[in-house]
Amino acid sequence: MRLLHTMLRVTDLQKSLDFYQNVLEMKLLRQSENAEYKYTLAFLGYGDELDTTVIELTYNWGTDAYELGNAYGHIAIETDDIYQTCEKIKSLGGVITREPGPVKGGTTVIAFVKDPDGYMIELINKKDAGKGLGES
Repeated sequence: MRLLHTMLRVTDLQKSLDFYQNVLEMKLLRQSENAEYKYTLAFLGYGDELDTTVIELTYNWGTDAYELGNAYGHIAIETDDIYQTCEKIKSLGGVITREPGPVKGGTTVIAFVKDPDGYMIELINKKDAGKGLGES
């Protein structure tokens, strides 16, 4: 078995596509509409779906708000240079909610950005990705 995708419901598909493609540099892998059930799906990622886990954006036509709830945490994305990535995100109008720095109680350098619907995305330096909180 393997993890295929994470699905996020979005309220403005074009705004979300712009964010994930232009700010987070993902590629739009495929998109489809279902007129009968009034929804559009868009799959984005950093590689082919056969090899990597991707994000599915689901736009339910006419829905303009969702309750994010308090159980959802975040999506984590590896980056080569977290400081440069955060500066680029800010220059493109993205919202950094936690500037880069070590995780509390550890050495892994992380940051957080919020997508257009308020979903949290954790950025982790490539050299730190996959390590435990206190490892270096």
